[in-house]
Amino acid sequence: MIDNITILGGYDKNGEKEPVNKVTVNKGEIFGVVGPTGSGKSSLIGDIEQLAQEDTFSKRKILVNGKEPTYDDRTNPRKKMVAQLSQNMNFLADMSVGDFLNLHAKCRGASQVCVNKVINLANTLTGEPIKDDHDLTILSGGQSRALMVADVAIISDSPIVLIDEIENAGIRKHDALEVLAGHGKIVMVVTHDPVLALMTDKRIVMKSGGMRQVVSTTPKEKALSQKLNKIDEIMLSLRDQVRNGEVIGDMNTIKLDL
Repeated sequence: MIDNITILGGYDKNGEKEPVNKVTVNKGEIFGVVGPTGSGKSSLIGDIEQLAQEDTFSKRKILVNGKEPTYDDRTNPRKKMVAQLSQNMNFLADMSVGDFLNLHAKCRGASQVCVNKVINLANTLTGEPIKDDHDLTILSGGQSRALMVADVAIISDSPIVLIDEIENAGIRKHDALEVLAGHGKIVMVVTHDPVLALMTDKRIVMKSGGMRQVVSTTPKEKALSQKLNKIDEIMLSLRDQVRNGEVIGDMNTIKLDL
């Protein structure tokens, strides 16, 4: 059981000590990682995925429940603690959705009942229906990521989930993060998207390859995130209508209520 991970600061791109020397993320929390392009966001996520022990460029150290992970913890695929979801994720396996989920459930020792739960959950995250007989290779980007979010939440026992820029993934992002956090996962999301950044509990601000500060999300920011999410929902709905060849009606009927 993993209750938390701790990031012990290392050095930025200039070889200077990071201003933030310790960050602890508890299960059920959502942490954001923000900063301009090239600021070191992906590097930080990479350190966490590798459970770095001062053996990467940044010299950071990752603790699990306050302790250093063993060599076996870091290298044994059966003990993999981290699941990563990225924007550029597509399936290559030539099998159906149902067959893939059944195989994954069997490998993880999960009940076959989980398969229908995963598909049903995935369909709440994307406007494009997913069926168990769909071929994995024909799924759209949005369908693929919705399926993987649901799979990680229900079948995967990886307690740490790293999400790398899914803002253009075509899924209900707000709901996706709440699903993962609600299943007791430690969730860290790299993002430029204010909808995602403002719904996190805290966010690590990166600059020049180093952790500059940790900002706690305020109640006002959380409320703003909810309003921005309404706009996101409208955009998803409009996109589906356009895809289906529908003619968009009077935009004045759309109430943003901001």
